Amino acid sequence: MILAGTDTSAVTMEWAMSLLVNHPEVLKKARVEINAHVGQDCLIDEHDISKLHYLQAIISETFRLFPAAPLLVPHISSDDCIIGGFNVPRGTLLLVNAWAIHRDPKVWDDPISFKPERFEGGEVEGHKLMPFGMGRRACPGAGLAQRVVGLALGSLIQCFEWKRVTKETVDLTEGKGLTMPKAEPLEAMCKARDIIMNNIFSEATNVV
Repeated sequence: MILAGTDTSAVTMEWAMSLLVNHPEVLKKARVEINAHVGQDCLIDEHDISKLHYLQAIISETFRLFPAAPLLVPHISSDDCIIGGFNVPRGTLLLVNAWAIHRDPKVWDDPISFKPERFEGGEVEGHKLMPFGMGRRACPGAGLAQRVVGLALGSLIQCFEWKRVTKETVDLTEGKGLTMPKAEPLEAMCKARDIIMNNIFSEATNVV
């Protein structure tokens, strides 16, 4: 449980930040939303996440392009069945390629592009976006993952200015592993925003 809940969340965070520094206009729009709904006088909290629809769209688009478990969790068919026109005997190991489904041009418009706006119109049908699987065997930690990633990513956006180390875009080549890491770890520059000084450091001074 600890491995499944930490590694996948960390991988997702790295992909999300890589996409954001490659698309500063998206990062700016997310910061504007946080400033409007949370403000600059207090740090983002869990109860704020439900109000930050664009932030949630960024997370959903990250899940779509770079699912932490691209082949989902293996399943075994409990009975003879037909999947996609193929006869699948009972006891067959089944792997679902969520990565391919999330990038299928028959399912998604412009599937390779990073466009959080595609999720702003409401919830996407479950069979289209499935980073946590679907049905009765879906990941039980999906709700927690959404909250943890939302709070962590929102805090990084609210508290720091981010930019690429060079003018070159961050390499989005995928690495190897049970979860899907980046081939090259993310390197980015950050600068603390005023909210850090006004809240975190001031509270620490008061405690002292």
